[in-house]
Amino acid sequence: MWLMRQAGRYLPEYREVRARAGSFLDLCFSPRLAAEVTLQPIRRFGFDAAILFSDILVVPHALGQRVTFEEGSGPRLSPVLDASAIFGLGPINLTKLDPVFEAIELIKSALPSETAFIGFCGAPWTVASYMIGGEGSRDLTAVRMFAFRYPQAFERLMDVLVDSSIEYLLAQAQAGVEAVQIFDSWAGILPSDQFAKWCIEPVARIVDALRERAPGLRIISFPRQVGSNLLQFSARVRSDCLALGTSECISVVRSQLASGSVLQGNLDPLALIAGGAALEESVRRIRCEFNGAPYIFNLGHGILPETPIAHVEQLVRLVRSK
Repeated sequence: MWLMRQAGRYLPEYREVRARAGSFLDLCFSPRLAAEVTLQPIRRFGFDAAILFSDILVVPHALGQRVTFEEGSGPRLSPVLDASAIFGLGPINLTKLDPVFEAIELIKSALPSETAFIGFCGAPWTVASYMIGGEGSRDLTAVRMFAFRYPQAFERLMDVLVDSSIEYLLAQAQAGVEAVQIFDSWAGILPSDQFAKWCIEPVARIVDALRERAPGLRIISFPRQVGSNLLQFSARVRSDCLALGTSECISVVRSQLASGSVLQGNLDPLALIAGGAALEESVRRIRCEFNGAPYIFNLGHGILPETPIAHVEQLVRLVRSK
């Protein structure tokens, strides 16, 4: 088991480091501090995997777009991309991400040998939504309209992000991660035809390239909350593990996928906040529905800042009980 966003604001030791770091990106780009916060939940809870502390928006940063994080209001990217700016985007400048790779080396040297090490990136669709919208959005109107109005420019942006993601993940693997997760946090908002074009195909290209160039690297894909599109995704994307959001029905997913398919996730982060009987019942349900199938216990999205530490401890006990 491990938890998405397991290094973060619910931990007092994280908040202490964050206060010393300056900005959020300063923390991401300080190898020593990024390593420290990556290791904190491993020390406290003994999770089976550590996930690199960073952010999906370091890729736009390495492509030359200015990225800032404003306290209480999330990321801001500028200038907001228009069609002409997209055609001026060059290849990713990986030297801008050298602090990330240095952090990976520090973490790898400090992790217990039995603890897996996961890197990650954002899927092209999700990253593009921030680059064109300039900030987070619930309905993604800006990027969806852009894709309709300027299809050639948007295809160019997706090509750049596919190539950038491949090179970034390969560099993470070279630095020491053993697995990577590709987060498509906003995949669930698209209709099926757009989902196939902007989510499935770009992620499939990334996975295919990683298969060819880093055959030992394990790959987790997370197309969040895509419902009936999940089968279409799994048929095209050759990942080792498919992460589920909170809304997927485990029995339906298992009936549709090949026997032995490895799955991850599905626990509602709010059940973890609630704790007690609600958490116990949620864990029992998930364990029962997987019933010995290959499964990585995780949330259906990231752990929330208000999550009590005692409830995470309860979760670990429940998952590891016989």
